[in-house]
Amino acid sequence: MSYMGGTYDVIVVGAGHAGCEAALASARMGAETLMVTINLDMVAFMPCNPSIGGPAKGHVVREIDALGGEMGRNIDKTFIQMRMLNTGKGPAVHALRAQADKFSYQHTMKETMEKEEKLTLRQGMVDQLIVEDGVCVGILTQTGTEYRAKAVVLTTGTYLRGKVIMGELMYESGPNNQQPSVKLAHNLRELGFDLVRFKTGTPPRVHKDTIDFSKTEIQPGDDKPKFFSYETKSSDNEQLPCWLTYTSVDTHQIINDNLHRAPMFSGIIEGTGPRYCPSIEDKIVRFADKPKHQIFLEPEGKNTKEYYVQGLSTSLPEDVQLAVLRSIPGMEKVEMMRNGYAIEYDAMVPTQLWPSLETKKLPGLFTAGQINGTSGYEEAAGQGIMAGINAARKVQDKEPVVLDRSQGYIGVLIDDLVTKGTNEPYRLLTSRAEYRLLLRHDNADLRLTEIGHDIGLISAERYAKFLQKKQLVEQEIERLRQAKVKPVEVNATLEAAGSAPIVDGSNLLTILRRPEVSFAMIESLSPSPYDLDEDMKEQVEIQIKYAGYIEKQLGHVEKLQKMEKKRIPEDIVYDDINGLAMEARQKLNKIRPISIGQASRIAGVTPADISILLVYLEHYNRVTAAKG
Repeated sequence: MSYMGGTYDVIVVGAGHAGCEAALASARMGAETLMVTINLDMVAFMPCNPSIGGPAKGHVVREIDALGGEMGRNIDKTFIQMRMLNTGKGPAVHALRAQADKFSYQHTMKETMEKEEKLTLRQGMVDQLIVEDGVCVGILTQTGTEYRAKAVVLTTGTYLRGKVIMGELMYESGPNNQQPSVKLAHNLRELGFDLVRFKTGTPPRVHKDTIDFSKTEIQPGDDKPKFFSYETKSSDNEQLPCWLTYTSVDTHQIINDNLHRAPMFSGIIEGTGPRYCPSIEDKIVRFADKPKHQIFLEPEGKNTKEYYVQGLSTSLPEDVQLAVLRSIPGMEKVEMMRNGYAIEYDAMVPTQLWPSLETKKLPGLFTAGQINGTSGYEEAAGQGIMAGINAARKVQDKEPVVLDRSQGYIGVLIDDLVTKGTNEPYRLLTSRAEYRLLLRHDNADLRLTEIGHDIGLISAERYAKFLQKKQLVEQEIERLRQAKVKPVEVNATLEAAGSAPIVDGSNLLTILRRPEVSFAMIESLSPSPYDLDEDMKEQVEIQIKYAGYIEKQLGHVEKLQKMEKKRIPEDIVYDDINGLAMEARQKLNKIRPISIGQASRIAGVTPADISILLVYLEHYNRVTAAKG
């Protein structure tokens, strides 16, 4: 017996990092939004590492913020350590990483969501989707409550048929002993979706007071931390250190002696695990020549004694986990508070999605986060905001927003998923982006804030500040171009910096292009008349120093955009195109690319196939135009 619980514009299922961004984006764009989750105490929960950001991932958080999302603001309020990584490398790979107070992060995000005017939160287990005339029109919960909507976003994380594995122990569960979602997984299969089985894992947590920190190396935060959100200007958050130690010879021996009890080697684990976050037992076997591996001890919050043992993800039995922990310097007497474990779960084959993250098979249904085969909070949140945006725009009869590979790491992530698919939990890496010099940590606002404003997620006040910043950066660059200097005015500064003196006159822009010269040096020679903050100064310096490389990448982007603008009609019949290779036909029929650009990135589709497709499209468009 079911009853009607209500009608909404958009329903979001799940309240993890994807669900939070999807629900907030939808509601803030004016759509009446319902979020349904198994346990409202687990909103924005961090089941694995208590951190946000890092290479590529930190870039995504900046992009979410530039679009008007929440993750950046939330971590800026709740961080307990902030570090800029890769500062010894070029600006393309500079990446911010925050250690989170995971409990404060959850509570702050939930409070934000509870205050959102058009967002309703509801606790419940979703068992099936309601489908009418081939369209998803709602959900049915375990209690028989029916909710209707014009769009549904699934952000189920690792809950679909979740199974926890530790040694010989196996039981159905979501992360951290939460209820798994079993009937919804079966329902998706009944509806014809292809699902795969993936696996992830988490390390043990240990008690702070049982760690001997004198045997470890301190890892402090930055003295002057930067922030994820463009709106955060300062913080008085107290920073806590992390600590570095290493596995020992004894650690490796204990693991090798117990490999027969390791589920990933005994055949108990069936799901494919993440390549870039292997378990400690996997690392010991795969890298047998390495005498030790890094282990970071990270606080989980200000008001807890629990420490996260990063680098020790494992599904070994409990007794072996404890022995392994106590073989590591600094943890000889450690007490384990929570066991590590592996978790298997169902995920969608992501090539079943359009670039908007709407499913091809079932209009009205969107998916985002780990259900799409990704790993990581940031990858989930990046998909979540795009799914929420596009669900709301579908309700509003507007075209979807699709970021291309030159606009953001979010664009790279989604394009990889829907075009290439993934046979393992997908992790975003800077190396996956062809245009990473354009997709920097510092310039996410220049790339995406205009889009955020146009779709209604960036306020007029924030947009005005963004335009002012953009103008000031441009004015300062032009000022430096016009500022002429003589050798006598700059050579002492140049020589002090270890840079060659100039012989003839030059301008400050040319001087700043030198690798030894910083913007601070230029300021000492000629203070700017503009009120520039540190972010603006950084953008001025990067844009000037890397102008040649940036211009070259922009040339490549122009070619990409020409290919992306050549749209492929949805009703095209690839089997009718003479000359296409059989593999290309099969792949094109499966992926259904929306542009020539996307088609060209499908594995198995060759340049010759693209040429044939272009000729066919010209003919197709002429015939269609002639028919009127």
